[in-house]
Amino acid sequence: MNTSPLRISVLDQSIATEGRPQGEAIRNTLEMAKHCEALGYHRFWVSEHHSHPTIVGTAPEILIAAIVSNTTRIRVGSAGVMLPHYAPLKVAEQFRVLDALGPGRIDLGLGRAPGSDGRTAYALNPQAAERPNQFPSDVADLRAWVQGDPLRDNHPFATIAAQPQGDTAPELWMLGSSNYGAQVAAHFGLPYSFAWFFTDGWGGPEALAMYREGYQPSERHPEPVSGICVWALAADSAEEAHYHFSSRAHWQLHRDRGRFTSFPSPDSVAEIDYSETDARIIAENHEKSFVGTAPDVAARIRELADQVGVQELAIVTWAYDEAARRKSYELLAAEFALS
Repeated sequence: MNTSPLRISVLDQSIATEGRPQGEAIRNTLEMAKHCEALGYHRFWVSEHHSHPTIVGTAPEILIAAIVSNTTRIRVGSAGVMLPHYAPLKVAEQFRVLDALGPGRIDLGLGRAPGSDGRTAYALNPQAAERPNQFPSDVADLRAWVQGDPLRDNHPFATIAAQPQGDTAPELWMLGSSNYGAQVAAHFGLPYSFAWFFTDGWGGPEALAMYREGYQPSERHPEPVSGICVWALAADSAEEAHYHFSSRAHWQLHRDRGRFTSFPSPDSVAEIDYSETDARIIAENHEKSFVGTAPDVAARIRELADQVGVQELAIVTWAYDEAARRKSYELLAAEFALS
């Protein structure tokens, strides 16, 4: 059983909603960061996706700069930077600049997945097909440059340092939805967060167990540090929560069939006459999602965190109505007694 206090954080994905300009989604993310800092959340992370009609946060390093410049306490970071798209030195430089803007408040979450389709990945980096194969060595180089540690003596870039140097450095996290990320995190002694919301938990307990069992202590993290990210939405009543969740359920139904659109409104979804099969799938998604009143959602979150033994938990919430999304974070902050 996990007896340490559970840290509660936020993942924001800059969701484009039906009938609204996509730039509004980016501005909503900035405002939500300020809102969540005031509520007492521990971290605020932003994701990286490309050529996606729903998730339009494509440049987390830019968004992090805006957020950290408009907040004072909350940790701000990426969930994550898709490293195979980039040279490790450039990522290290970006995040050392961010750390200069918000000393001691920057998290660098790393992912190996493309966050896009294969063609988009190739457009971002013509070596996209080969680059994931050297992910562990790229992580090793990035960690050294970000934390100001020397590269090995015979490294071809041993004389290169990532600037600016400072008294603090970003905290590295490994993110994933499979055993691979767990193994890399364990090998390098890095914190690890499993994308529970992405797989509906499938493979999560196994990946977290593999991480802990194979963990090799590092100077920064003598003990393993693990977290999960769940999708959750709370409202004053279960009926209201499920009303707002209907947009997500509809979007998820189409996502699982390879169709991506902007995020629909609950009213437009209510007019759809679903087939018996689709209605059953949506009902199943409702059943396994963290949706309802704040006491109910928080109780289920605590139970899951205790079951898988994590120290940190991030919440991602989508809603067509931005006020409903803000209210959900308010209710859950109160339920978890954040301050």
